[in-house]
Amino acid sequence: MAKDIIHTDKAPAAIGAYSQAVRAGDTVYLSGQIPLDPASMTVVGGGDFRAEAVQVFKNLQAMAEAAGGSLDDIVKVNAYLTDLANFGTFNEVMGEFFTQPFPARAAVGVASLPKGVQMEAEAVLVLKA
Repeated sequence: MAKDIIHTDKAPAAIGAYSQAVRAGDTVYLSGQIPLDPASMTVVGGGDFRAEAVQVFKNLQAMAEAAGGSLDDIVKVNAYLTDLANFGTFNEVMGEFFTQPFPARAAVGVASLPKGVQMEAEAVLVLKA
């Protein structure tokens, strides 16, 4: 099966040996997003977790749209938080971006993330036929 690379300037450019997103058939794998502003490639929020989470979901949304879908097409989200005390805020922000039925999800506590951010999220979406 062929794979198509998805890229958009509305989400941060890859900062390593990976693509923003890869489509294989009707499935699109969105690479992990941290709270980078796509234009400046700088971390947003100044340490405010809510602001970081909002930017992460904006970045995922931009990638989903570049793939021809939307957040409603996401079937799975994996989130990584450096402090699980922020789980409630993470859940609230996610609820602002997604509608029911919500995607499957995992939220994992990790020791650290790139650029000292507090959250990263990746997702899988399935495009409608």
